[in-house]
Amino acid sequence: MSDAAQPTAADVRAAAEAVKTALDRHLAAVERRSGEDDPAVSEAFNQLAAAAEAYDELLYDRYDEVTPFEIPGAEDTLPPYAGPEEPNAISVLIRRDYTVAEPQRLLAQAQRVEAAEYEDVGGGDEAATGTVPGALGTLFGEFEPDEIASRHKEFGLEEGDSTLWVTAADETPEAGEWLEAPFEHIDPQQVVCRFDVSAVFDDEGDEGDEEDEEDLEFVEDEDEDEDEDEDGDGDGVQNVQR
Repeated sequence: MSDAAQPTAADVRAAAEAVKTALDRHLAAVERRSGEDDPAVSEAFNQLAAAAEAYDELLYDRYDEVTPFEIPGAEDTLPPYAGPEEPNAISVLIRRDYTVAEPQRLLAQAQRVEAAEYEDVGGGDEAATGTVPGALGTLFGEFEPDEIASRHKEFGLEEGDSTLWVTAADETPEAGEWLEAPFEHIDPQQVVCRFDVSAVFDDEGDEGDEEDEEDLEFVEDEDEDEDEDEDGDGDGVQNVQR
């Protein structure tokens, strides 16, 4: 961090006060908990973890000191599995983040798709493909998400974090049952496994053995193995299994 960006003593003090406040809120939530899976406790836990991490970073940047706090990583975020032993149905939940790195490339690709689609009927909706939201709608309507992931640079996109969760169920939901709120009722205890891709895992590998960047960390048995991520090289992948 450059001298111009160094946090002030007041910044560090404010972060310390935020940790104290978060500790009080977490204790209060625990004292009022309504059960093992009380969402208020989980929310307070996440706020405390975020406050402690922010304080740790500022303390190091300002004073070159660290705290004894160990912030749980992604492998510690899933509660014990409580789903069916032999699921009759599964749901696959995927989130992929992108930065619109080259808007003009994105617009150009959407306009090509629009021109090809309306070639035989004399033009399409140029106003829609002339905006970034319109171009995104056109491209994601034309291509499968996996194809966009593999060709993201062609569309002017830059990959961010991504995650894939597999959840178990006794029965397949009725048609249209969850369409109005598809991600609202996800039970973490139904998650069979998850696969996270993030540059932060590359950073963790650099701090240890740089030659083991393709290793995957398994939560229960801590065995390490190689796998491929969406780019096919396995870098930055964390596999969280039961």
